[in-house]
Amino acid sequence: MSSPEYYIKSYCLIRDGKVSKNGEILFSDDSEEFPAFIKSAYKHFETDYSKFFKMDNLSKLAFMGAEVLLCENEEQNTALVLSNRASSLDTDRKHQAAISKESGAFASPAVFVYTLPNICMGEISIRHKLYSENSFFIFAEFNPYLLSDYANDLLISGKANEVLCGWVDYDKGKYDAFLYVIAKKGMLPHNTGELTKLYRTK
Repeated sequence: MSSPEYYIKSYCLIRDGKVSKNGEILFSDDSEEFPAFIKSAYKHFETDYSKFFKMDNLSKLAFMGAEVLLCENEEQNTALVLSNRASSLDTDRKHQAAISKESGAFASPAVFVYTLPNICMGEISIRHKLYSENSFFIFAEFNPYLLSDYANDLLISGKANEVLCGWVDYDKGKYDAFLYVIAKKGMLPHNTGELTKLYRTK
C-alpha cells in the first residue's frame, strides 16, 4: 500500500530585510539591525500581541513567520516541527553574561525563560491556540529529509491534520527563517527536492 501524498499548503521566508509568502514579497525594510526590522514587520502586519515585545530574537523571528502563515488558518490540530543551527545561543550568551558579572550574579527571569529554543513554539501555540504535537531539532544546516519524514509520520499517524514545519535560525544578529505548512491539499508537492529549492530561493 502506497503512502498518502501531502502538499506544501503555503510557505514563508524571512531574510535579508524581507518577508515573503508563496514567493511574493509582503514586506521589506532597509533596517540593518534585526530588532528594528522585526519591529517594523510587526507593525506592517498590524499584529496585536503585546507579549511580542518581551520575546527573545529567535521567538520573534519564529512568531512572525507563523503569523504570516497561520493568521487565516482555522486548523487547530496543527503540529509544530522546527529546527535551526544555533539553538538558543543568542539568549544563552545574554544569560551567561548576566550571571557572570563581578558585581553580583543575578539571572533575569525574562531572559532565562528563553534559554531553550523550543520556547518559540510555545509562543506560537499560545497565539494560535494550538494544543498539538511539537518538536525542535538542531542541525548543522537545513535538513529537509528528517523534517519531511517527521512531518509525514505525524500526518499518517493522525496526530496532526497539518504541520507547520521549517527552519528558524538567529545568531549574532544574523537571521534566517523558512517556514511552511504541510497538508493533504496544497500548491506544491511535499518532497525534499521542492523544499530544498524553496529554501534556496533568494
